[in-house]
Amino acid sequence: MSMKKWMLSLTVVTLLWGATSTIPTTEAASSTKPIEVLLNAKKIQFPDAKPFQDSNDYVMVPIRFVSEALGAKVGWEKTGGQLAVSIKNDAHAVNMTVGQNTATVDGQTKTYETKIILKQNRTFVPLRLVSEGLGQTVEWDKVSRWVWIGKKEIAALEDTGHQAVSIEPYKKAISTIPNLMKNVVDGTTYEKVVIFKQSDLPTKLLREIYSVEPYTTPKGVPYLRVRVKTSSSTAASIFYLTKNKDARLRPPLDELTQDNGDGTKMIYYPIYSSADELFQGIRNYKSFKLADIQYIGFRLQGDGYIPMMVNPWKGN
Repeated sequence: MSMKKWMLSLTVVTLLWGATSTIPTTEAASSTKPIEVLLNAKKIQFPDAKPFQDSNDYVMVPIRFVSEALGAKVGWEKTGGQLAVSIKNDAHAVNMTVGQNTATVDGQTKTYETKIILKQNRTFVPLRLVSEGLGQTVEWDKVSRWVWIGKKEIAALEDTGHQAVSIEPYKKAISTIPNLMKNVVDGTTYEKVVIFKQSDLPTKLLREIYSVEPYTTPKGVPYLRVRVKTSSSTAASIFYLTKNKDARLRPPLDELTQDNGDGTKMIYYPIYSSADELFQGIRNYKSFKLADIQYIGFRLQGDGYIPMMVNPWKGN
């Protein structure tokens, strides 16, 4: 079968898959996700106490880690049975007391919608205090439950220290679908890959990739859900490298694509597909699980390498 016919048939299979699938609800699925904080588009790591949303739906962040990431110094003093917290950098000074909903910012009193609290031996403050107290641009991203602080310019993998390495250790597996080895722009054969982790997201590939996460419908159908920044009505295919050392190509299910209304979209890719049986002779294709995937590969146009994310949900 020619590659053109192969891809046409795979498209038909993909459409049939999508026609019988339930459209997911992003809002409901994301409501229990942990909150993450990004400083200049790079995630801040919290070793213990994590950001959370309180009973009044206000986002609370552990001020020490955010302040130190911004180059500010944090001090504590206990007086009269109350814990006073101070934050200072070159431009701003903030003084607050645990249990109160006010803070003094550069000499002016500011009132917040919820109280400053002590939890897990960490001082948590409402998100707005970070912007007012430390002079930062702060934005709440309700889709991914992210706090963006500072710039939102997402860097490419090669600009964050990721080096292209030889494709040789992965070549045999990728070559089980020969077309994956070819650059679709100039027809050259790929010789390099760039390996990255989920914790490196968001990153800029052909488009900005915000997140990659598993999603299962109420009927138990598994997907991989990828949030991308794009104005295009279509998305590129991805592929899986499996623990059996072969590749599985997955075009997006365009009819399930969700527009988040902020320049990003949720793209859905099936975990298992009948195309595996049709084109690769894999009869037990429905037994293929997320844990069987070793790497998630992204198909680009024009770059001289294949970016592959280590699957954080892989089995042993």
